[in-house]
Amino acid sequence: MTLPAPNLDDRRFQQFVDDAKRYIQQRCPEWTDHNVSDPGVTLIEAVAHMVDQLVYRLNRVPEKNHVAFLDLLGITLLPPAAARSDVTFWLSAPQEQDVLLPTGVEVASERTEHEEAIVFTTERDLRIVPCELTAIAVQPEGRPAVDHTADVQGGEDFACFSAVPRPGDVLAFGLSAAVPSCAVLLTLDSRVDGVGVDPRQPPLRWEAWTGEGWRWCEVESDGTGGLNRPGEVILHVPDGHVKSRLGTREAAWLRCRVTDPQSGQPFYSVSPTVRSAEAATIGGTTGAVHAETILDEMLGEAAGVPGERFRTEHAPVVAGDPPLVLESSDGDGWEEWQVVEHFSVSRPTDPHFRLDAATGEISFGPAVRTPDGRLQQHGAVPAKGAVLRASRYRTGGGRAGNVARGALSVLRTSIPYVARVENREAARGGVDAETLEEAKVRAPIALRAQDRAVTPRDYEELARRAAPDAARIRCLPVDGSGAGAVRVLVVPQAVADPGGRLRFEQLVPGDDLLRRVTRHLDERRPIGIRLAVGPPFYQGVTVVSTLHAFGGTEAERVRLAALDALYAHLDPLTGGADGRGWPFGRPLQSGEVFAVLQRVPGVELVDEVRLHAADPLTGKRGEPVDRIDLDATALVFSYDHKVRVLGGAS
Repeated sequence: MTLPAPNLDDRRFQQFVDDAKRYIQQRCPEWTDHNVSDPGVTLIEAVAHMVDQLVYRLNRVPEKNHVAFLDLLGITLLPPAAARSDVTFWLSAPQEQDVLLPTGVEVASERTEHEEAIVFTTERDLRIVPCELTAIAVQPEGRPAVDHTADVQGGEDFACFSAVPRPGDVLAFGLSAAVPSCAVLLTLDSRVDGVGVDPRQPPLRWEAWTGEGWRWCEVESDGTGGLNRPGEVILHVPDGHVKSRLGTREAAWLRCRVTDPQSGQPFYSVSPTVRSAEAATIGGTTGAVHAETILDEMLGEAAGVPGERFRTEHAPVVAGDPPLVLESSDGDGWEEWQVVEHFSVSRPTDPHFRLDAATGEISFGPAVRTPDGRLQQHGAVPAKGAVLRASRYRTGGGRAGNVARGALSVLRTSIPYVARVENREAARGGVDAETLEEAKVRAPIALRAQDRAVTPRDYEELARRAAPDAARIRCLPVDGSGAGAVRVLVVPQAVADPGGRLRFEQLVPGDDLLRRVTRHLDERRPIGIRLAVGPPFYQGVTVVSTLHAFGGTEAERVRLAALDALYAHLDPLTGGADGRGWPFGRPLQSGEVFAVLQRVPGVELVDEVRLHAADPLTGKRGEPVDRIDLDATALVFSYDHKVRVLGGAS
């Protein structure tokens, strides 16, 4: 994107006139006629006009030079990045035929009085495949599978696992068809409850067979309480689900596997049973991007000259493969053109064009005069009178697309048999377009790095260039000497759930994000330097505190406000003293927690503060301490704070 010349004139003609009149009132109070008819005011206005022009020009020259210098260096404004999210389409009822949702289905958030709807578009086809249960088997740990299909068909109870369940025991369900990326409903009935487990947290893991092995299935809901009672289980089957053979039966298999209990987690003492089972497909999940699809937009007629430029009606253009499909026609059909980053290797007959994604500007190859006086054409030029059209591109992007989970609930494209849509996780990856001030800060760093990574700051800058959708990036040497290996820590964007709470899984960067950073840095690191890219260590922290509220203050309101203050201060993305995220490696002390809680409205006295180191995965908490030290690669993460409020109104 061409850098805009800034307007730095922060004062206007009238401001100079008003300042002069105020100064006259101080130095010459006897002059009271300040009307425009007064000759003195006329003189003031004439001088103000000249000063206005002088200040404007003096302020503008250095900035124009700065912008021109950045243009010469090839520093252009970065376009916005579009947020992405998985969206789930739920059927009104199980269907007997496939339900196809083609690429380009639009979903959106609710439109309100103050906010426009945020529109997302699906990026690939989704086929919701119907299925039914055709087989069921039990495979105790270390033993062959036993087929119990006949027992289910006859309504006979059988044990799901071994008589005394052991980790590794499996209950397998065979489906009539593979259902990749679909939501499957399992309806189970039983006679005997499994004894000993917590129905809210059973030691079970649901998995699906893919060509690469067993993969985890997300559990939408488990009405059986871990196979403890009759009910329904809704599973989200991962992509890649295929048929395979288990024992003597071939089917598309799902399985429920007993896992090792976590610390303090109760375990089965008696196996649950199953009497009947049914399966049906009730939905599917696909990826969507914060963009609207534009089809067959006419751009105009070509003049047949080198370097000709056109502009799309909508901007910015969201990245894709390709980001924009450009076609031209001179009456003999449509010819497709190919987008390139530059014309340095384009021959005169190559149908190439460049796209400025930020502005939507399309440019064709220039003609360059060589030292011997010839004109050399780089890239083909559309014939004179040829009609140009953008047959397909997507527009959107920006931070506004980072919507919370559940926000995408409006189906803008009508699809038969689809009842509702939702995003089960927050969208992330949306980044606003780069501003001129940000480009001015980035330019010296880019010049210093010169597309190679040597210093930690080089690694961080290059990683941000590869992943602008990352929230925070930090480079550290693996050992104290810093020689031989570096570690790049990546913190992804995360949108808090309603209430401002972040979940631990939201802070784990995706494989695609880590691959992009690793591939970009690997090509630019010095030979012999080992590179490790991954997430930081998140140190869970639980604050247990007792507060006293002022009389007449509602105690519950004070408690909720105190919890909000703790979660806001101990936030790895927006916490800390400066609100820019908790600093890497910075310790947490009880004294600053006292200060945070004391500033909460309605708190008269902070009576007690105890800090507990906690494991966000297992929930296990350590002993109370006054200080929690963090490694240089660690960030704090709020985990289940406890606040008690004494006094106040009930």
